[in-house]
Amino acid sequence: MVREVFENKLKELHAELLRMVSVTEKQISLCMKALVNQDEKLALEVINNDDIVDDMQRNIEDKCIKLIAMQQPLASDLRYIFTTAKIVTDIERIADHAVDISKIAIRLKNEVYIKELIDIPRMCEMVEKMLKNSLDAYIDENVDRAYEVCKMDDKVDAIYKQVFSELLVLMVEDTKTINQSTQFLFICKFLERIADHITNICEWTIYLVTGEQVDLNE
Repeated sequence: MVREVFENKLKELHAELLRMVSVTEKQISLCMKALVNQDEKLALEVINNDDIVDDMQRNIEDKCIKLIAMQQPLASDLRYIFTTAKIVTDIERIADHAVDISKIAIRLKNEVYIKELIDIPRMCEMVEKMLKNSLDAYIDENVDRAYEVCKMDDKVDAIYKQVFSELLVLMVEDTKTINQSTQFLFICKFLERIADHITNICEWTIYLVTGEQVDLNE
């Protein structure tokens, strides 16, 4: 009976983590729409919704602590709880970067963009796909899929380097583009950091399944 109660608590923890990821996925999508459409209202929505993600993180972490303190978890249970606590930290930071991008969208809301936004939204789409696939890998406890997601990080890095080079040329050719180019570079960096946090999630999935800690952020 005690074990059944504990397993139900673990299922609740799992469900709350999935809800947190769902909210964060939406935050990423909305922040990019706000940037592309120069939509201040949408950007403010992302910023205001960050409190929801923060509350979810605190609630999940609190439940992790209580599960360890009040129950007698097996070694495999402890690994699951520890992994959950680590993953929510990365999810919260991903949501923070969505807020960072939204703040830039507000700064640029009245400016004419120096170039059409193509690569940055493409980079965001790739990051969104990474997050979805990392969650699938976690749910299925699929190590191979976790490794596949990490390989996608290289593509995100490649787009970042491409955009960096293009914006650098623009800044050299016309100093009036420096401010806006710098803001776009910040956005690319935030997206790259999101991809790094997703790689962390994959590392924790691998740890959950194998008990081995790997470093894939190289």
